[in-house]
Amino acid sequence: MTNKYMTSDQIRQQFFDFFQEMGHRIVSSSPIVVKDDPTLMFTNAGMNQFKDYFLGSKSPEYSRIADTQKCLRVSGKHNDLEEVGRDSYHHTMFEMLGNWSFGDYFKKEAIAWAWELLTVRYGLDPGRLYVSVFKGDPSENLLPDEEAANIWKQHVPADRVLYFDKKDNFWEMGDTGPCGPCSEIHVDLRPDSERVKTPGHTLVNQDDPLVIEIWNLVFIQFNRKSDGSLHPLPSKHVDTGLGFERLCMALQNKTSNYDTDIFLPFIQYLEKFTGISYTGSYRHDAHSDIAMRVIVDHLRAVSFTIADGELPSNTGAGYVIRRILRRAVRYGYSFLGRKEPFIYTMVPLLSDRFSHVFPELNAQLDFIQKVIMEEEKSFLRTLEGGLKRLDQIQIEDGVISGSIAFELYDTYGFPIDLTRLIAEEKNWKVDEVGFTEALNEQKQRSRADAKRQAGDWVVIKKEGSTHFVGYDQLKVDETRILRYRLLEEKGKMVFQIILEVTPFYPEGGGQVGDTGYLISGEEKIRVLDTVKENDLIILVVNSLPSDPSLHLIAMVDAEKRHLTEKNHTATHLLHAALREVLGDHVHQRGSLVKEDYLRFDFSHFQKMTEEEIQKVESIVNAKIIENIQRKEDRKIPISEAKAAGAMMLFGEKYGEEVRMITFDPHFSVELCGGCHVSATGQIGLCKITSEGAIAAGIRRIEAITGLTAFELFQNLYAERTFIRDLVKTPTPSAVPAIEQLIQDNKQLKKEIDQLKSLKAGLLKDELKEKVKRVNGMNLITAKLRDTDANTAKTMAFNLGQELDNAIILLGLDHAEKPMLMLFISKELTNQYHAAKIIKELAIHIQGGGGGQPFFATAGGSDPKGLDAALQELERILS
Repeated sequence: MTNKYMTSDQIRQQFFDFFQEMGHRIVSSSPIVVKDDPTLMFTNAGMNQFKDYFLGSKSPEYSRIADTQKCLRVSGKHNDLEEVGRDSYHHTMFEMLGNWSFGDYFKKEAIAWAWELLTVRYGLDPGRLYVSVFKGDPSENLLPDEEAANIWKQHVPADRVLYFDKKDNFWEMGDTGPCGPCSEIHVDLRPDSERVKTPGHTLVNQDDPLVIEIWNLVFIQFNRKSDGSLHPLPSKHVDTGLGFERLCMALQNKTSNYDTDIFLPFIQYLEKFTGISYTGSYRHDAHSDIAMRVIVDHLRAVSFTIADGELPSNTGAGYVIRRILRRAVRYGYSFLGRKEPFIYTMVPLLSDRFSHVFPELNAQLDFIQKVIMEEEKSFLRTLEGGLKRLDQIQIEDGVISGSIAFELYDTYGFPIDLTRLIAEEKNWKVDEVGFTEALNEQKQRSRADAKRQAGDWVVIKKEGSTHFVGYDQLKVDETRILRYRLLEEKGKMVFQIILEVTPFYPEGGGQVGDTGYLISGEEKIRVLDTVKENDLIILVVNSLPSDPSLHLIAMVDAEKRHLTEKNHTATHLLHAALREVLGDHVHQRGSLVKEDYLRFDFSHFQKMTEEEIQKVESIVNAKIIENIQRKEDRKIPISEAKAAGAMMLFGEKYGEEVRMITFDPHFSVELCGGCHVSATGQIGLCKITSEGAIAAGIRRIEAITGLTAFELFQNLYAERTFIRDLVKTPTPSAVPAIEQLIQDNKQLKKEIDQLKSLKAGLLKDELKEKVKRVNGMNLITAKLRDTDANTAKTMAFNLGQELDNAIILLGLDHAEKPMLMLFISKELTNQYHAAKIIKELAIHIQGGGGGQPFFATAGGSDPKGLDAALQELERILS
């Protein structure tokens, strides 16, 4: 059928070569983690990074582009997680090969090139291919896509052109935005004997694992408004997605993606590592086979996501990654017998396989392994805890309740299928209806918390795009609103505005967004925040000008910006100093730059020593004192920036031209879009206020600068002076005097303890002489003053050891919190229960208590009731 020896690397490269011949610019994949689009957590389609081109809010550098894009589909409507491993073609992370036209070619070229690449260059059998087109939708006045159908009929017989509805052949980015009809190419990989029995066209879009879609050609020509209406776009675009894993399956004559050279080396690794053979079975009870497929798939998703800057956590995108990794660990634990971390050992193999196309893995190999290993350790402990919890629960009528199943899912990371499997082993059942209800309630709460509904953009000025001038000026005397929209987020209504010329810097790169004012005549409108959505700079305001078409004055809060600039520059200096002190393995893993402090997260595997912190701080302040001038290259080819040794952050998408900020070419050179001081001396001072761990292999530094740091030093100096006066030392340092005080205090405490012990011994002897005989028992009741709880407890137990059949009740007369202590010899606990008796006695001191059958305590608030409590015990016993 095809050249079965074509490797996945060759297949990918042939795609690039073909579209380069067709005039396309080959660009790199954007990060798998989405940072500037509030509608997405992860890149789930190849078009995500080009969204602004389709919307017309940004002009592309090239009208023809091709790439391979790392994608992740485990949330929202594209949620395949529970299917992964059970069938031959679902994945979490996958590669999407794509070619794009932005207002250039359209259906004719896209169809012709797809057909040529598949059948001529790759050599797929045309007789195994089917194509689908949109059959139209009268409810939206959408006609059948006969244009695409007629073009296809130039390449394939008419009976291989199939018509499907919106579900399969009308592509939409989301509830709103660019969309259009699409045309899919399906391949029939069944044996000839099966193809004779059942025609392939009857199995298209029927979830047959061997009759599958491999390429989707999307013809973007509409914009979906928030009211559901469709409006033609000013330019027509092409957006295609060719599933790399499925393509490799077809070209390598396989019947499963997992049998291709993309996954097979990892399955072979697991076979050798576990000693368990992989049979390639897709039966529901082929547990070890399913486990291996789950692990080799999830390894990719987790590793690539960590490489792009998202760490496992309990919220947002980090929680999704944690769930994926835990699913892999759980399958290894349950079905491959792996009770220790092992998935991290596969990262070097993954890095080696992808080093030429996704080098970010190799650049962070040690870090990724460390994070995965620590996560595995943590979850294995949690897993053991969940199994113990399952052993402890009360099972009624042989059914695990929905609430317990949900607790195991939510707290211990048990997917419902694991709980179901354990239940089957114990001949139990699971209340799956109750589980589903609890799960849906949680999802509804999450949706309500994250609710964000945006109206359509109201266009004031059709022509023009935003021009940012905020690096050079904080006030624009004349600008206009290009468009605005109403946004509801978590029940709060605000407006979003896009200006023609704006001095406001949007939140990004860790730096908070600018605030300030818009002035329209007599109106002064507060700018609450500035955010970025893809490449749009958006101002958040709580009201609009009465006439949005008038010219405005735009003014940034200058003081806040200048303070923020100091902290942002200090962050660069900290990064460089950390690498100098700790080593080149240090990379930025996140930051927050505000006007009052800065936070910097970095990769490092152990706690910094005080000496290391001081050294970093000293280097930073030395650079501040040098008053190094900022060198800013606003548009420099990325190749020049790399040659200059610029620090590039993992998980960022850089264009062909970048902004490079330099403070001494031998110290700090970084690619950065943020705002900075013109010279380091303007920072004034930098003080590290804390250093600690936030995740496996990630440390966090917090610091302050300028007057804030100076005020801290003033307060510390004042405190130091106060301490010197307090300990009455004439020397500059109060440390020797404080050390002497500590030693004196230890000695005095030791002497006090000796005196307490002596006093307790005397008191014990006194109490022993006051023993009463009640019903054959030795009873001691006493109210004690100036005796602490530990001494009283020791005394009660000592008396209990010296007396047989003893019941001892001590009342501690403490003014603020009186206490009762009751000791009962173990031979009497079958008659009397200390915890039950103490609750009755505690009423007299207006308190409550509890404990064990032989010893219990109670605390209260009324010391006047102690005598009554002591008398009450005698009444109970007699």
